[in-house]
Amino acid sequence: MDKAEQTMIENLHKNTGKTLPEWMAVVQSKNFAKHGDILKFLKEEHGFTHGFANLVAHKAKGSDAGSAADNNVLIDKQYQGKEPLRPVYEKLVAVIQNLGGDVELAPKNAYVSVRRKKQFAMLTPATKTRFELGLNLKGQTAEGMLEAINSANAMCSHKINLTAESEVSNEIVEWIKTAYNQAV
Repeated sequence: MDKAEQTMIENLHKNTGKTLPEWMAVVQSKNFAKHGDILKFLKEEHGFTHGFANLVAHKAKGSDAGSAADNNVLIDKQYQGKEPLRPVYEKLVAVIQNLGGDVELAPKNAYVSVRRKKQFAMLTPATKTRFELGLNLKGQTAEGMLEAINSANAMCSHKINLTAESEVSNEIVEWIKTAYNQAV
């Protein structure tokens, strides 16, 4: 467990009066089938922010990196049926790991969160043919391949859609560096 996650868990208890295991028990007693159902329940019934709801949902379902015995299992699962996109992921990870020693890759069931002091990117095999690179670039105007994400609950502010490893251009590398540099 990283320091940021530990702080969130401590703040969850301070903010709600219940510990993470207590919230996990509440969620598990409801037998929710989907991650989104847990988020909705925690936000609407208990006033959670998206971040805290997401933390509890992942822990309750055992779908976060900390709950998996082997992170490669989560990543392999993401690319089942989406194998042609795995080289896109591998190339982006190589770029990201060269940014600095403070980068953390945190695989979930459907994506990989990329964090420094805070999340700055998400790596998601969105469909069988489309890879989505999410970036946190607050205040940045969408331009070129960089699209704004306007959803209220979005975990990133922008995205770049890719279909092949060869599309990982210098422009994309620069956007990743910008997001990394802002995540302090």
